[in-house]
Amino acid sequence: MIKKFINRLLGKDAAKPVTVLGTRTEVGVAEHGIDPSLLDERATRVVKTLQEAGFEAYIVGGAVRDLLLGRRPKDFDVATNATPEQVKSLFKRAFIIGRRFRIVHVVYGRGREHEVIEVSTFRALLTESSAQRVTGNEKTSKSELAGKSHVVDESGRVLRDNVWGPQVEDAARRDFTINAMYYDPARQMVVDYHGGLKDIRAKLLRMIGDPETRYREDPVRILRVVRFAAKLGFAIEPATRAPIVACAKQLPEVPISRLFDEMVKLLQTGHGLASLETLKAQGLGRGLFPVLDAVLQADGSLPEGPRGAFVRQALQDTDARVADGRSVAPSFLLACLLWHEVKSRWQALRAKGEPPVPALQQAIDQVFDARVGDISGRGKLAADMREIWLMQPRFERRGGSGPYGLVEQPRYRAGFDFLRLRADVGDADPALADWWEDFALGSDDDRAALIEDAKAAERQVRQHRATAPSGPEGDEAAGPEPLAGPAKKRRRRRRPSKGRGDGGAGEPGAAAGGA
Repeated sequence: MIKKFINRLLGKDAAKPVTVLGTRTEVGVAEHGIDPSLLDERATRVVKTLQEAGFEAYIVGGAVRDLLLGRRPKDFDVATNATPEQVKSLFKRAFIIGRRFRIVHVVYGRGREHEVIEVSTFRALLTESSAQRVTGNEKTSKSELAGKSHVVDESGRVLRDNVWGPQVEDAARRDFTINAMYYDPARQMVVDYHGGLKDIRAKLLRMIGDPETRYREDPVRILRVVRFAAKLGFAIEPATRAPIVACAKQLPEVPISRLFDEMVKLLQTGHGLASLETLKAQGLGRGLFPVLDAVLQADGSLPEGPRGAFVRQALQDTDARVADGRSVAPSFLLACLLWHEVKSRWQALRAKGEPPVPALQQAIDQVFDARVGDISGRGKLAADMREIWLMQPRFERRGGSGPYGLVEQPRYRAGFDFLRLRADVGDADPALADWWEDFALGSDDDRAALIEDAKAAERQVRQHRATAPSGPEGDEAAGPEPLAGPAKKRRRRRRPSKGRGDGGAGEPGAAAGGA
């Protein structure tokens, strides 16, 4: 017992490095069946440029996996034996980024239409002799780490990994067999070291090496297991699944910004509902992400009733938008996840006598502090979420020039989509969403008539209140007032969004969040 304690204190009890090298197998087109039309021309150009300069170069990782599944990859990564400096010298617009892992971004195009091809250098295996261990008591600065190539903490988590090596070692240090294959588009040859092609055909997610060691090296691999299992519909190999719950205790050590990005990937890459189910199945439903803790029950499931229905519908619509090739933004989905907590705090503040808008602003600040925190680079995302929420009480006011100004707001469509989603699950009056849909799509005469209808409805409400008995049912402190009376115009059928879905000022998009 004492020996184990001392070893753990000295870092000797940490997980051992991966030593599974694998055997190089080259698979021709007759066996792998990759369709060249699914390739990205710019990624192929990067590979060709590196090869013509005398280096090895391959399309690698998830792109190869998707090509083998007959899917067009969203992103293309390239792996090479050229160093980052050598890669950078071959391209006009190339940038070396990263401290933990140094890679090169080769950029084509400009503005929104630009494309980034990520190029990484083959990395060597982590060994006991090459690793510099850092204990929790050591104060190691970034400048000190910069002089070291392999750095791990006392639990085995890799802090820095910039030692170059041969392809066989690069394959061994990748996480899953299905992500450790290389494709040469010139020879149409797949290089497979760990039986990845076989696992793809068996629909099996399997870790390379000892799973517990690999999770300790990078706890985010736990979330990648969940994401790939949900995305691909693959089973998790038993040995890969076994240490997940125990190793999940190391996830709080991961930088909060990286965890936040992984949560967004889980929810917004076309398989959000399946990801929640997989998290629950692996015992990871609660305790990982404060944002999800705001909506999930103790067993990791969505609650029944309007709250759960609202989140479920938002996830379903987001999945549908991704499947249709339409854009989505995290601000809309995150606004949906946190809306009912914002609303609950809003109602509580109004019950204490706070005016509606200041109460809502305070509620938003409280939820950001409790669920999002100070995440670097999230300023615009937070601003977009705030604007969506603050727009909701503005929809209640339909008189004067207010509606004309609101529909011209840059984020109007995102705010309306949010209102429509609320109405679809009973969280807002459907007549209110219908009125705004008619107003946004209507002519000048239509809009004037709608405003007159709204004025008449408001007069009826005031007359009713003047004659109705007072009591708890009439207490307005419980939240925003419901709309009185349906819109008189026939509801128009919603037109599908044809644009980028970026929350522009055009017609309302689908409730999935044109944000």
